[in-house]
Amino acid sequence: MPMLANIAAFQIGWFACVLGAAHGMPWAGVAVTLIVVALHLNRAPRPRTELALLLIAAAIGAVFDSALVALGWIAYPNGTLIAGTAPVWIVALWVLFATTLNVSLRWLKRSLPLAIAFGAVGGPLAYVAGGKLGGLSFLQQSPALAALALGWAVITPVLLRIAGRFDGFQVASGEVASDAVAKPGDGDA
Repeated sequence: MPMLANIAAFQIGWFACVLGAAHGMPWAGVAVTLIVVALHLNRAPRPRTELALLLIAAAIGAVFDSALVALGWIAYPNGTLIAGTAPVWIVALWVLFATTLNVSLRWLKRSLPLAIAFGAVGGPLAYVAGGKLGGLSFLQQSPALAALALGWAVITPVLLRIAGRFDGFQVASGEVASDAVAKPGDGDA
């Protein structure tokens, strides 16, 4: 159940951010993200550790997406606080993604090739979906998609590695908190 709640919270936040931006309300998605983060941290046995992960992901995401904007490959309709940088709602999406790393995406930590493939495919697909919903525009689609695939192929395993270090759902003995995620062997494949 906690994994399903984590996936659902991420999806709700993702749609709130993208549709909010597409309809000129970028702060709506940020507000939903703050609620998701508050609930996520409330469930974490070590919320400060988990918060550190979320902030690191926000910084990495802000730099990565700002580079895509600066290169002129992607444009965002609104929510940008500083010209030429990533909008607040896309940084919120990075935070939302980070909420899944120690819960519903915990299984990816076991396989570097799967983490790379997941990032290389999933990252660009999320941007394409966001574009189709009006949250962003591809100004130069081919280089943008190549950069997204390569960037997410690198960033996903890096974030998973960081999540291993900043795992707020890991209790002191090294066991995963039973109410946070399913234990290995409990049907999570």
